[in-house]
Amino acid sequence: MNIIADNSIRTELKKLGQEVTQELIRLLNYWANETRDEKNGGFIGQIDHFGNINEKATKGMVLNARILWTFSSAYRVTGKKSYEKLADVAYHYLMQNFWDKEEGGFYWSVDYLGAVENSRKQAYAQGFGVYGLAEYHRATGHQEALEYAKELYFIIEEKYWDKDFGGYIEALGKDWQNLEDMRLSDKDANMPKSMNTHLHLLEPYACLYRVWPNHSLKASIKSLLHIFQDKIIDKKSGHFNLFFEMDWTIKSKAISFGHDIEGAWLMHEAAELIDDEELLINIQKTALNLVDITIKEGCDTDGALFNEQEEHHLDSDKHWWPQAEAMVGLVDAWQINGNTAYLISMEKIWKFIKDKLIDKGHGEWYWRVDKNGDPITCEDKVGFWKCPYHNGRALMEVSERINRCK
Repeated sequence: MNIIADNSIRTELKKLGQEVTQELIRLLNYWANETRDEKNGGFIGQIDHFGNINEKATKGMVLNARILWTFSSAYRVTGKKSYEKLADVAYHYLMQNFWDKEEGGFYWSVDYLGAVENSRKQAYAQGFGVYGLAEYHRATGHQEALEYAKELYFIIEEKYWDKDFGGYIEALGKDWQNLEDMRLSDKDANMPKSMNTHLHLLEPYACLYRVWPNHSLKASIKSLLHIFQDKIIDKKSGHFNLFFEMDWTIKSKAISFGHDIEGAWLMHEAAELIDDEELLINIQKTALNLVDITIKEGCDTDGALFNEQEEHHLDSDKHWWPQAEAMVGLVDAWQINGNTAYLISMEKIWKFIKDKLIDKGHGEWYWRVDKNGDPITCEDKVGFWKCPYHNGRALMEVSERINRCK
């Protein structure tokens, strides 16, 4: 949906558009110039807060798929050929080193030389594989990438879908055998289903649907949206529940403010694509409610989002990715109903990002800062989970949406 802005809003949006475009170029230049692994191929696995490179760091599937998505999308948005070349590098490294040529699907990690290090197959990682491949095809027309994306979609539906209770399980082994430990990371609960995995299957399925409007894929997207409405969103609080048993018994009490607002706009994006008017109306209501409670309960006075809350304990650190996702979620909410309060909130977050999160000395954004805005220096600048996808996508999304609001 496009909102026709009045003159005062147009002026502010024009200024904002110029700023996010400048930051996008700066961010992409960092990843283009600092993260290529010229010696061993692909991209560096780890760079610390101060810019020190760990040449022998493990290379994660999620990081590399997100790099593929980012440079593919950057090429599509800007038309800059150097981004296409980097997307080519990411694609070939991903398929050569992470793809299981016998069983299909993507391994979890490889070592710095590109040899398989962890062969587990996390559903979350398969989702990001679809996301990167579909966007690469969307940007370049690369047909082989689309065929792999379609194959991976069918693998996910066959291997991870729970035929008894619905939804997708977290992880399987190399030969698709069951695993006792299905955790996505050491910080996660060892539960067979999670909000996070379902969100990051919805996201790539929507991306794939843009280039392959398949009937089965559409049904999968609708199913995921209903799962969010019926199983994942807490009926009392309105927030996402995070972890579940196979039968969808809730096994968590934490609130992730970043996921709530990221999920709001990703659900809306998916609903807009599949042409179901009744579902779209319901999802828009859900999206606005998620954004409203996030701003009400998760924002500090400086406009930035806290990380998460579990019962009475608030993690008041401010991570890079929730701020990025909040930018998109707030612009999306404004585009749904035209309430300029969402834009005001978004501009406060953007000011916080500019003042506190962007590393003007070493490049990129800090992983997180504390409540007072002071950087936490023990975190990576590039790593298994630190990537150009959240902030790069937010900058591209905001820029594109502003350009459409004429």
